Amino acid sequence: MSVTYSTVTWSDVGSLSTFSPKIVPFGLPMNQFLNPSSSSSTFGFSASLQGSSRLQLDSRIVISKGRQAFPFVVRSDHPQNADAPKQYSKREKKPFPVPIVDLRRAARERVKNNKDKPKRPLPPPKNGMVVKSLVPLAYKVYNARIRLINNLHRLMKVVRVNACGWCNEIHVGPYGHPFKSCKGPSASQRKGLHEWTNSVLEDVIVPLEAYHLYDRLGKRIRHDERFTIPRVPAVVELCIQGGVEIPEFPTKRRRKPIIRIGKSEFVDADETELPDPEPHVPSVPLLTELLPSEITPPSSEEETVSLAEETLQAWEEMRAGAKKLMRMYRVRVCGYCPEVHVGPTGHKAQNCGAFKHQQRNGQHGWQSAVLDDLIPPRYVWHVPDVNGPPMQRELRSFYGQAPAVVEICAQAGAEVPEQYRATMRLEVGIPSSVKEAEMVV
Repeated sequence: MSVTYSTVTWSDVGSLSTFSPKIVPFGLPMNQFLNPSSSSSTFGFSASLQGSSRLQLDSRIVISKGRQAFPFVVRSDHPQNADAPKQYSKREKKPFPVPIVDLRRAARERVKNNKDKPKRPLPPPKNGMVVKSLVPLAYKVYNARIRLINNLHRLMKVVRVNACGWCNEIHVGPYGHPFKSCKGPSASQRKGLHEWTNSVLEDVIVPLEAYHLYDRLGKRIRHDERFTIPRVPAVVELCIQGGVEIPEFPTKRRRKPIIRIGKSEFVDADETELPDPEPHVPSVPLLTELLPSEITPPSSEEETVSLAEETLQAWEEMRAGAKKLMRMYRVRVCGYCPEVHVGPTGHKAQNCGAFKHQQRNGQHGWQSAVLDDLIPPRYVWHVPDVNGPPMQRELRSFYGQAPAVVEICAQAGAEVPEQYRATMRLEVGIPSSVKEAEMVV
C-alpha cells in the first residue's frame, strides 16, 4: 500500500510548475524521505525517493504554512438509508423513553443535591399557572392541526389512498401494494393478501383521543367517571392545557400559584382581592374544519403542488410545536395499549384491553409519552414512480417507507424534507427485475 505526501511551503510557491508528488511506501516515517536542505526543485524529497514513477494530481493543491495535511470529511446529520421505526406487537410492552436505572440514578442525585436546601417555589405549570410564553405556540399548534385536516380532505380528492378492508393498513397510490402483510380475520385463507377499498381521513391521521380535564391538578379520574367526562383529540387537549380557550371545553385558569400542604395535597390561593378577569380575546383567531360541502379538489396542478407544500408545513409545525409543549405539559401513555392521557398522572379508568390485562385488572401501565405516542405517524410504502410499473413483491427490501401524510404530499408534488429521505430510501437504486436484484452484492 502506498500513500502520496504533498508538502508545500511558502518559499516554494513560486516554483509550483515543477511540483510533482512522489509515491512512497505506507508507514515510512516522514523524516526518512523529507530533506529540508535540498533544493526547491525536488521539494525536500531525498534522492532515494526521486524515482521515475509519478502520480498526476486530480484534486486541488492546498498551500499552507505547515507541512501536515488533514483529510476533508463530509458529515451529515441524517443517514443515507434507514429503516422505519419498529412496530411492537400486542404482546410487547413499549420501552421507557429513559431507562428505569437512569431515572432512579437521577432521582438519587436530585435528592442528594437538594439536601439541606430550602424548597424552591414550583414553576408553572406545576403551580397551576399557565406558561405564558407557550400560549402563542399552543394556538399555532391548534391551527396547524385544523389546516392539516382541511388540506388533507382536498388532497385526497386527487391522490388515491387505499385501505385494506380487513386490517388497518393503508397504501398511497393508484392501486394497492402486492405484499402479503394482512393480519386481519381470515388472512390465512387469503394467504396474507389485502383487499383494497376506499379510505377516509381517519385512516391517514389516527383519531387518538384523551379525557378532557377541567383542572389538570385535580383528582384523578375514577373508573365510574369514565363515561361522564368528555373525550377530545389528544393534541387538542394538549393545546387547551397550554392556554387555548375553547368555549365548548372550559378549563380552570388560576391567577395565583397553588399552596402546597403536603406531597400530594394543595389548596388554591385566595383570589378574591384580585379584580374580575377580563374576557379572553385570542390574538390569533381559531380556525374551523371545513364542512363536507365545502371540500373541493384543487383546480390545477400548480394549486395541487402549493396545497401539498402547505400541508407538509402544517404537519411539521404541529409535530414540532407539540414536542415543545410536551416538555412542559406532561403526557402519559399506556405501555400496553395506545391510550394517552394529558396530565401529570394517568387516569384510573380500567379500560385497558391489551395483552394480559386481566392480571392488571384492566388498569393502564402509565409511562412518559414521546411524540409518536401523541401523534402516531402511519407509515406506508413509498412508491418510487406513480406513473411507472407497479411495485413487485420480490423487490420489497429495496422500497422505503414514509408517514402517510408525507407520502401524500410527495405524490402531490411537494419536496420531501431531509429527515424523511433516509426511510424513503430515495438514494437507493431499485432494480428493474428480480434477475437484476439477484446480481446485487
